Amino acid sequence: MLIKKAEAIRSSEITPQSLYLNRRKFLHGAAITGAAAAAGFGLREVALPSATVLAGNKIDGIKKSPLSTTETVTPYKDVTNYNNYYEFSTDKEGPATLAKNFRTRPWKVKIDGLVEKKEELDIDTILKMASPEERIYRHRCVEGWSIVVPWVGFSLSELIKRVNPTSKAKFVEFTTLLDMTQMPGQQRPVLQWPYVEGLRMDEAMHPLTLLCFGMYGEELPNQDGAPIRVVVPWKYGFKSAKAIVRIRFTDKQPQNTWNISAPTEYGFYSNVNPNVDHPRWSQAKERRLGEFSKRPTLMFNGYGDQVASLYSGMDLKKNF
Repeated sequence: MLIKKAEAIRSSEITPQSLYLNRRKFLHGAAITGAAAAAGFGLREVALPSATVLAGNKIDGIKKSPLSTTETVTPYKDVTNYNNYYEFSTDKEGPATLAKNFRTRPWKVKIDGLVEKKEELDIDTILKMASPEERIYRHRCVEGWSIVVPWVGFSLSELIKRVNPTSKAKFVEFTTLLDMTQMPGQQRPVLQWPYVEGLRMDEAMHPLTLLCFGMYGEELPNQDGAPIRVVVPWKYGFKSAKAIVRIRFTDKQPQNTWNISAPTEYGFYSNVNPNVDHPRWSQAKERRLGEFSKRPTLMFNGYGDQVASLYSGMDLKKNF
């Protein structure tokens, strides 16, 4: 039973603070970054003393993808220490510490629903389905902050083709692990657990939609969705389900978690659209983690040339 609505969450829990509202910390971090660059250090080596970074194992044989953006990559320390992951905490800096001992092995993903080949696959079997690619994607969160990350994975379509959905399958539903002993945020009724997200079938099959198991050349850190997640770069970040344990194919639109919690604020499609404001803030501009000034938000997060045709004829204010 859902007790606490999303609109009841304190603004301090959902609005980015420490990385760009604290100017002193930002300037201090920029000074460190500049000094490191002058000394020849890489981004992975630049971190504030308080940073908690859970590095994974290196992934071999990664191919560079032509789908990547050429924008400057967000420092690893920022991406691994500032996370929207309510299963662990509503505080952005909490998951990095609280997910430290999260167990990602053994791990199985159940694939069922309207498919000809229902399976329960071990995570390591999934990882061997296709050669890993590095895709540098923009990733924007609904609260107004964004990142550019070199994600590692392969097109979700590779998995979908393996299980052969029936002609009745119109949507794909993703379910996150429910484990209150490992995910302390699930002990609070902030959202309805387990976390559920979904895509229309053509969205799921699009080449940009990534089944992701790594970033920055390494396995995903726990706080960033290990061991497996999806990344849908033209949608707001909450569409990219983490720690997936079930993928279900259905003929009905899934009731995704944030839409259940606050239907007037979070629609099913959740395409990045600067012309549709969140009821409590504008979506016209965004702030990149590690930067102080804002920049204009791009329609479809800048991926309009690739994905706009998916929504031809749709009212994107009504279908937000």
